[in-house]
Amino acid sequence: MDDKEDYHVGSYSPNGTDAEKGPPVYTSEAPAVPTEIFLTGDSLYAKIQRAVFQFGVEPRGIERVPEDERTDTNLMKVGTMWFSANMVVSSFAIGALAIPVFDLGFVDSLLTIFFINCLAITPVAFFSTFGPRFGLRQMVLSRFFFGFHGVKVIACFNVLACVGWSAVNVIVGAQLINAVNTNVPGYAGIIIIAAATWLVTVFGYKVVHVYEFWSWIPSLIIFLIVLGEFAHSGKFSNLPMNSGSSEAGSVLSFAASVFGFGTGWTSYAADYTVYQPVSVSRVKTFAWTWGGLILPLCFTEMLGLAVATATLDPVDTSYANGYKQSGIGGLLAAVLFPPLGRFGQFCLVILALSIIANNCPNIYSVTFSLQLLGRWTQAVPRFIWTFIGTLVYCAIAIPGYSHFEQVLEDFMLLIGYWLAIYEGISLTEHFVFKQRKYDISIWNNPGLLPPGIAAVFAFCFGIFGAVMGMSQAWFIGPIGKRIGDPTYGGDVGFELAFAFSAVSFAVFRSLEKRQFGR
Repeated sequence: MDDKEDYHVGSYSPNGTDAEKGPPVYTSEAPAVPTEIFLTGDSLYAKIQRAVFQFGVEPRGIERVPEDERTDTNLMKVGTMWFSANMVVSSFAIGALAIPVFDLGFVDSLLTIFFINCLAITPVAFFSTFGPRFGLRQMVLSRFFFGFHGVKVIACFNVLACVGWSAVNVIVGAQLINAVNTNVPGYAGIIIIAAATWLVTVFGYKVVHVYEFWSWIPSLIIFLIVLGEFAHSGKFSNLPMNSGSSEAGSVLSFAASVFGFGTGWTSYAADYTVYQPVSVSRVKTFAWTWGGLILPLCFTEMLGLAVATATLDPVDTSYANGYKQSGIGGLLAAVLFPPLGRFGQFCLVILALSIIANNCPNIYSVTFSLQLLGRWTQAVPRFIWTFIGTLVYCAIAIPGYSHFEQVLEDFMLLIGYWLAIYEGISLTEHFVFKQRKYDISIWNNPGLLPPGIAAVFAFCFGIFGAVMGMSQAWFIGPIGKRIGDPTYGGDVGFELAFAFSAVSFAVFRSLEKRQFGR
């Protein structure tokens, strides 16, 4: 698995750039661009890049990284990157949904969390191995699956996901801060978390990895304190599982929430290994990524599940009241505040700030999707898009804090099905049509990349599958309605989206290759 024979890797040349006129311009003979190209010339673009480069700001955007600049040999950073991004209050909240929202028992929820996460994170770990081999960001790499123009559809969905989930996450963090000190208004908490996230992501790859290398430590300590205090309280209840079609529907719907959260990193995967050497072991890259995801996801979600069982305590209603009044913040406050007092409030603030680690991948990676949309968007340096993305999600989150948080969250859950479609198409292209063989030198050549027609049609079929099987607050599909209680249904949107997109893509792509020869 570690040899390079699976890929044809072209050499890079700076001859396909025009530094005097602005940002790099590429030809098929210039598949990779050295860093100095961004800094050379008298254009405004080059002057801005030189000005910020001296402060350590990464100048590179969607341009392919040359092999001689892929020098980040520390694979542990790949693991800690995902460990920190998921050792957060957002994943704790996913596990807690099992009891008050889906009415499940403890053991069935526990098993769902473990097995579904194992499945959900596998595509993330798989595509992480592409970063060192290709030197391309995940969305740029997707040109090999969706074509030069078709990938722009995927990029738009990824922008919505990055910005939308950043807004949802920062609202949760602001609510935790407000729960500790009601004198801190929601908008202030949002600005604090967003500004800190921007400060990390504006510098780029290296600083993001450095921050994520350490940020899991305080979060883990606080979650261990939550675990210890909750265990000491004796409020845990081993709730029995239900049976029948209603149980099946609830398990499927909860599984959809778990899967969507875990697999959500797929569209960013290669972004955080793109500076790893081309010779790095793919097995080790996969293992570090997979381990860095599965451990925090299972730990935090299972902890959230355990704490949520106390909301059904008929005697002590503090947990139920806390969750009803303040959501996850109120649930955590019920664990920490009574025994720990002010220190418990401090712990809650630390968990609120863990949102920074959760949002860093969103805001760093959204820039590449934006640059992919057109030549003019690519001409805007990455760090400027980082700032614009931060402003946009703050503009959504501040009014959303008071008026439409639930609407925003429901919408983000609704568009989350696109990830299953993305995986269905890209994995089919990789294993069936590419058969693991790539000419990387064509990454920026529309005439040699797949036309993308098959991928776009298959994407539409995937949407149809998702609609048929979804079970969301706004809509229950006809197939989803037939599973479990008809009032709530059972969510099989991810499964159908993947199946519909993969099968239809196999058919359309065969016809496309026969017609276009590529």
